[in-house]
Amino acid sequence: MNDLFDTPAYKLVRRDDPDTSHDAAESLPVSDMEKIVADTIARFGATGAISDQVVEALPHLRYSTITARYKQLKEKGIIHVDDRKLKAESGRQQHIMWHKDFYQEAVND
Repeated sequence: MNDLFDTPAYKLVRRDDPDTSHDAAESLPVSDMEKIVADTIARFGATGAISDQVVEALPHLRYSTITARYKQLKEKGIIHVDDRKLKAESGRQQHIMWHKDFYQEAVND
């Protein structure tokens, strides 16, 4: 697996979380999940995707499994987010996410 997707288990739990949470973090295929989420965002190309679209594209995964990957992917520079947003199904605004291969900074007119 690509080292870019390797996230240490300690970043997935808090120190005071129960032992079961620490055990679960050690057993999760985090790098696989990060790659799946990153690849899904990449499929949206230059238009990017909001979280609702990513979740809809991965119906076989739980919402929390998907959304928990965003932070690490941003920290690793695999996905980019700026101040651009789109209206989600809920009516609220969600940030647009782009895979690093498709991100272009917004042009201010």
